[in-house]
Amino acid sequence: MLVVVIGGTGLIGSRLVALLTEQGHRAVAASPGTGVNTLTGEGLTEVLQGADVVVDVSNSPSFEAAAVLEFFETSTRNLLAAEAAAGVRHHVALSVVGTERLPESGYFRAKIAQEKLIEGSSIPYSLVHATQFFEFLAGIVDSATDGSTVHLAHVLIQPMAADDVAAALRGVTLGAPANGRVEIAGPERLRLDDLGRRFLTARGDPREVVTDPAAKYFGAVLHEDTLVPHGDAVLGSTTLEDWMAR
Repeated sequence: MLVVVIGGTGLIGSRLVALLTEQGHRAVAASPGTGVNTLTGEGLTEVLQGADVVVDVSNSPSFEAAAVLEFFETSTRNLLAAEAAAGVRHHVALSVVGTERLPESGYFRAKIAQEKLIEGSSIPYSLVHATQFFEFLAGIVDSATDGSTVHLAHVLIQPMAADDVAAALRGVTLGAPANGRVEIAGPERLRLDDLGRRFLTARGDPREVVTDPAAKYFGAVLHEDTLVPHGDAVLGSTTLEDWMAR
């Protein structure tokens, strides 16, 4: 099977390429660094020749509302058009659990727009909704920092390791198109503020986490279960303690 991974040199993409290659599949890492740019369309026709599956794990270089919307809409349109011309049989896209519940955030509005384009295309698809990655905890904490304090809500979160994300994506990639969503998550439910405290303590970071019900998450107010799966989810095996020990 020939799988083209858009964003294949990044955190998740590089892991997915490695896993697929280990199983004997031909996995191609496509990114601006390898001459493939979904925003301009450069290199798409060439890299998709003979591809069976395309996995899009790319992300916008800017999280500013207008820029991120432009990225996801333009790149997804270009990618889907090139896939249709190449006869790709399965489009897999990585998204975020709770995306549809966070329309106040410009980033998540852009992800919603991306998903609508995929759902409206002629190509069979799978939308993989993942919970937050352990590897993004530093960014979550930094975005909530005001001086020496970190404002986080006491809401549920079920984070997962990048290795588990890639493993789940491999399973979806090699399977039949879901033509819908597949949710994946970590093995344990935590509280966002408690998670922040544990993370900072482990790093020896002196910032203080303040539990703040009104604290926003990338521009959106969180409810109790905004960030966790509402139904069955494929669970990874790596706990917070496992990840921090590494």
